[in-house]
Amino acid sequence: MNSKLIDHSVPLIRAVVIHPDLGECASRPAGERLEEAAGLARALDLDVRAEEIVRLRRTTPATLFGAGKVEELAALIRAAEAEAAVIDFDLTPVQQRNLEKEWDCKVIDRTGLILEIFGRRARTKEGRLQVELARLDYEKSRLVRTWTHLERQRGGTGSTGGPGETQIELDRRLIADRIVKLKGELEEVRRTRGLHRKQRKKAPFPAVALVGYTNAGKSTIFNRLTGSEVLAKDLLFATLDTTQRTIRLPQGRPAIIADTVGFISDLPHELVESFRATLEEVGEADLILHVRDIASADSAAQAKDVEEVLKQIEQPEGKPRRILEVWNKTDLLDPEVREEIEGQAARSGNASVAVSAWTGEGIERLRQAITDLIDDDPETELVLQPSQGEALAWLYAHGRVTARDTDAEGRMRLTVRLDPQTIGRFERQFQAG
Repeated sequence: MNSKLIDHSVPLIRAVVIHPDLGECASRPAGERLEEAAGLARALDLDVRAEEIVRLRRTTPATLFGAGKVEELAALIRAAEAEAAVIDFDLTPVQQRNLEKEWDCKVIDRTGLILEIFGRRARTKEGRLQVELARLDYEKSRLVRTWTHLERQRGGTGSTGGPGETQIELDRRLIADRIVKLKGELEEVRRTRGLHRKQRKKAPFPAVALVGYTNAGKSTIFNRLTGSEVLAKDLLFATLDTTQRTIRLPQGRPAIIADTVGFISDLPHELVESFRATLEEVGEADLILHVRDIASADSAAQAKDVEEVLKQIEQPEGKPRRILEVWNKTDLLDPEVREEIEGQAARSGNASVAVSAWTGEGIERLRQAITDLIDDDPETELVLQPSQGEALAWLYAHGRVTARDTDAEGRMRLTVRLDPQTIGRFERQFQAG
């Protein structure tokens, strides 16, 4: 086993992080997966006392690890005085229970760890509903008699178990009832989101969605583009709840941009399903900005993980999926590597843009690339009289004025990009001569 002990003095819950290395079955190097798992544990405010890679030729149904490895890890847990063991793997309920008995400490698998982080970070009512649904879906097969407190929420006839109903059956029924209730509330959220999207389409402003691996810098880029102050920290899953703002692009075009939850490798399917209402914002977007931490050695593997999640998001029929890769954190690259990366982005046309959200370098190039990719409305020639200042302001607010000339009599000749619906609104509201 390859072990690294870490000295911490903060009085938090002590933990060890263990990554089972399945060799050729793994999607990326074991060291990088271990580092990510330790980062997730620290995001949960655990005091990581030891990090361990355990190489496995095969898994054991009862405990995942073989008997010898279980004993070795028990010794490591005792030496670290750990109160919890984080396993970077999706354990079965049987494996989790058996390991807790063998090690005499709390055992948390990868899905449970991510769900716990989401539970702490969700701030909006929608976010909390989504996380609770995902947690219930995960825990319904791991009942440990923790759900009987829900019994107090049930009133009237049928609030207790019937004749012969065991405690675990009652717990399972309580969870099932709660899942049904949550799904109903989330369906209402989904319906409300659909109404909001219809209202936005009447504007009509194009929609841009930020996606990316957790900690790639999405929220920092969002703040740069919008002037907002969304929480942006060097921390896995620093933000969970979707935030939307209106931005102004070059030539004055408005657009709606959404900062979404960060993705991660092997994102629990419970979360993908529960966050379906939120992820619909991505599917409906006119343009997806895929933010990548280009300074990470794991950047290519992270990008594949994001692409896998995007494949699970439904796309409206007939709507093309347009993606612009944003290569972030160029300020962390060596000068030679940075020059090469920026050259690759420049040669890619509008497939990628190299930026540093931290310093702001490349943000204006990003704005222009967004404009180029969503600016597919037809050009319209208009002539406005000098007295039509209100109409001119309306055109700048709702379209893109690409050319403007004033003749000797003060009439303004404009070339404007407007979608057909907006052209109709303009003609109804103003008399352009």
